[in-house]
Formats: sequence, structure tokens, C-alpha cells
Amino acid sequence: MYTLAFDNHKKYALATALDKNGTYMNSAKLTMKKESFEQYIKGFDGPCQAVIEAGYSWGQVYDILTELGVDVTVAHPLRIKAIASAKIKTDEIDSRTLAELLYANLIPEVYVPSTDIRQQKNILRQRCWLVKLRTMVKNRTHNILNRNHIETPFTDSFGKGGRKFIESVQLPDSEKELLTQDLSLLDYLTKEIKITEKWIGECLKDNPMYKIIMSAPGFGETFSGLTTLEITDIARFKTPGKLFSYAGLVPTTYASGGKVYHGALLPTCNKWLRYAFIEASWSAITKSDYFRSLYLRVKNRKGPNPAIVTVARRLCEVIFYCLKEQRNYYEKPYIYYNQKSA
Repeated sequence: MYTLAFDNHKKYALATALDKNGTYMNSAKLTMKKESFEQYIKGFDGPCQAVIEAGYSWGQVYDILTELGVDVTVAHPLRIKAIASAKIKTDEIDSRTLAELLYANLIPEVYVPSTDIRQQKNILRQRCWLVKLRTMVKNRTHNILNRNHIETPFTDSFGKGGRKFIESVQLPDSEKELLTQDLSLLDYLTKEIKITEKWIGECLKDNPMYKIIMSAPGFGETFSGLTTLEITDIARFKTPGKLFSYAGLVPTTYASGGKVYHGALLPTCNKWLRYAFIEASWSAITKSDYFRSLYLRVKNRKGPNPAIVTVARRLCEVIFYCLKEQRNYYEKPYIYYNQKSA
């Protein structure tokens, strides 16, 4: 079994090969095309195993190597201390270090979903990106109105009434042109968001995980789809705590000399999953008596931000057990006893 390692970049990949005894053979600079990888693999007279780091273009290289019959391992880049903490870093050193770690079976692997799941993830992430763009355009529109001292009398400035008001305001010619352009861009983004939401429904309509997560408070079609695809397989997580950490819903911890310090939420996590749980929690506290009471209890002691993270963590735990037990969420009538008002 030959051992190969690929240090991937935007336009090329540096390959390093070890022979069956773990001895360095060669290095080669490959273009990011299947023909280049295929020609390199043909130079070996036996089966090959390969390692790549999870990062830019990893999916492209993974698919190419898999099609060529190579057993591919995807490494967690931040857990490879020999590379992450190296004082001298070059493509050649990184690639060779990866190859030696794979030969010694010391690669910290990451979970690799199927090609279909990765493509569906791209659709969900595209929708989230479009929504962020739409929010930016709305903020620019508010900025135009504010700098011209115009206040909208509507709670929803972009609802039916608010939109008519914005279109009818009197502005200088240059400002009116900017406003018209922003509103046109807003309409275009809204149209594209609806198209991606249609794709999401078609992709996930038969997914049992999607239907279970949809039953939880705060989770609509988009957040249910995003959570379904980012989790992919609940069997990957043995305990709710594992899922908390993966979603970045636990604080960083430093303990020394008998003292424990907690900081901000984990920076290395699945940012899409954390986004889904946090945003769904804000909706959940308006729809669920149980989650609203949990939010209010923590908010009174620690403030709104720690409170919503607590709700997100509890929501994550609920979904974990619902998925494990293959059942929908059900909430019994909950009575919140407010001690101050008693």
C-alpha cells in the first residue's frame, strides 16, 4: 500500500508519496484537474491510500481520488499539531508530514458526507447567504431614509404598506435613484430566495430526520433542512454533549490550580449548525411556553445572550433524543410559576 498526501490550494496540489515501507519516494505539483491526478496515480504499481486536509477544494480532490480507486482520509487541520504548530511551514513539509502521519495511522479524521448530501448543503448555505445579502440591502435602504430624516410609520418597513410608503417618499434625485436600485435588488434577492427554498423542499421532502426536526418549536423549513444536513447522521454523536460541542454551543474552558474559567463559545465548530440553533431559539421562545420560561429564568440572572444560548443547548438536547428515538417533538402543557408576581 502506497501512502500519498496532498496539500491542496486553489490552482494546484502538492503531492508527496511514501513507498510500502514508509520511505519517501517523490513529490509532484499537480493541477486541479482529474487528468493530472490520474496520471500521477498511474505511476504506482499497487493500491494507494491518501490523506487531504479539510479546507479549500477538499471536496473536489476527494471526489477525484475516490473515482480513481484511492482510499481517502480527510484530516482535521487544527488537530494536526505537527503542522498547525510548526515554526517552519512550506507546502513540501506539510505534504510530507501528512504522508508520514497517515502511514503511522495518526491522522485525526473528519466525517465525510456523501456527494448528494454535500450538494444539498450547498443549496441550504446558498439560501442563508442570500438572506444575509437581503438583510444588508434592507439596512442600506434604512440608511437612505435615516439620512434624509424620514421615519416609516410601519412596524414592518418592507411589508405591503411599508413598501408603498418607501416608494412614495420625496427624495433628491440622486438619493431616489439609489433607493430605486436598492429596492430592485431587494426584489431580485427575494425571488432567488424563494427559488432556493423550493429546491430545499424537493431535496428533503422524504428525509425522516427533516420531518422530526420540523416538529420542534422554532424550526421552519430552512432551519430544519440546515440542521438535518449538518447533522446528517445522529449515530455520529454518542451523547448530547458531543452534539453541543460540534454545534459550538458550549463555552471554552480553562482550568488550572483548582480554578476554572469559562470564556466565549467554542470558535472551532460547525458554524452553520450553531447559526441554525441560535436563530431557531429566538423563534422557539415565542412559540413554546417551556422554552420561554427557561429563557426568562436565565435572562433574569445572566442576561439575554447567555439565556438564548441556554435555550439553544436545551433545544439541541431535545432534538438529539427525538432523533435517537425516531419520534416527533411533543410538548405537554407547561405552567410557569413567576415567584415575583405570586
